[in-house]
Amino acid sequence: MNRLCRWSVRGIVRLVDRYVFDVDHDIDDLEMQVVRYKPEGIDVLCRNTKFTRKELQIMYRGFKQECPTGIVNEETFKEIYAQFFPQGDSSDYAHYVFKTFDHDNNGSISFEEFVMGLSVLSRGTLQERLQWAFNLYDINGDGIITKDEMLDIVSAIYEMMGRYTEPVVDETSAKEHVERVFQKMDMNRDGVISLEEFMDTCRRDENITKGMAIFDTVL
Repeated sequence: MNRLCRWSVRGIVRLVDRYVFDVDHDIDDLEMQVVRYKPEGIDVLCRNTKFTRKELQIMYRGFKQECPTGIVNEETFKEIYAQFFPQGDSSDYAHYVFKTFDHDNNGSISFEEFVMGLSVLSRGTLQERLQWAFNLYDINGDGIITKDEMLDIVSAIYEMMGRYTEPVVDETSAKEHVERVFQKMDMNRDGVISLEEFMDTCRRDENITKGMAIFDTVL
């Protein structure tokens, strides 16, 4: 399970690198740029995220460089993910991650939605990050994870990893993995995983805790 955890977050970590760290961090040069984001908006994000004003300005500059319109649609999001995983097909997994970032379900990710998500992933508590992961697996948002939902996510991760990885992964591998995880997480044997079961299982699994720590970043 820990390998799947590492792979499931790796694309998001690279996305963070792309938008946050792969920009010019020269502050003097930054201050000469016109940051096209209203100061009161930055103030609100400072209060609602764990980023500083300067960090948000740097992120916004990088965001605008990649997305001049100020929003990211799903196709662009998938294209970015595809650059990081040329050995496989990342489109399905990128779709699920996109939905988790797109809080208002309008088909695009705004800068606000983007940094709110990154704040949880990079600076959030373990509980906040596990909640984010639960939301990713809870595809229809009904508060429980079914075996089919977990299979969809795990299969998407395997597709993203590629058919030429070692050891080779296939549809059977995904189903076997889901069966093992469900046996472990479905404590009351009712055929679904609740948020409480998900949280309890993950907290007791040191590998998952270490995997979530991949998100820890300092700008």
